[in-house]
Amino acid sequence: MKNRQGLIKLKRFHVDEKRRQVTQIETMLADFDRMAEELDNQIRQEQERVGIDDVSHFAYPTFARAAAQRRDNIVNSANELKDQLSKAQDELKDAIAELKKVELMQEREIKRERDALEAIEQDNMDEIAGRYAHRN
Repeated sequence: MKNRQGLIKLKRFHVDEKRRQVTQIETMLADFDRMAEELDNQIRQEQERVGIDDVSHFAYPTFARAAAQRRDNIVNSANELKDQLSKAQDELKDAIAELKKVELMQEREIKRERDALEAIEQDNMDEIAGRYAHRN
């Protein structure tokens, strides 16, 4: 029983660790989305400021071109993180399933022990009742 409790503790730790990973990746994705949006706004403002929004124009602002490159890099990183998020979510589901399995095993073991104790108690009660019946 103690061994199983240690296993449950370990499985809960794994579930908590996977949850932290998922949360961390989700936070990073939100940050990347926010940064990409800010860069989009900066690009638009720069294009409006100079009056050129054609990227192939010879006078297209260098700042806007660099900001677009940074935004594209962030978007690519976000896409890679989405793959990591999907994998982390799958690992979390697996960890939760493993925890549930071990918890169910422990519940069944506890029930078996309880049933065994109840059977012993019932046998003792039957024995006492039998002795009482023989006396009368």
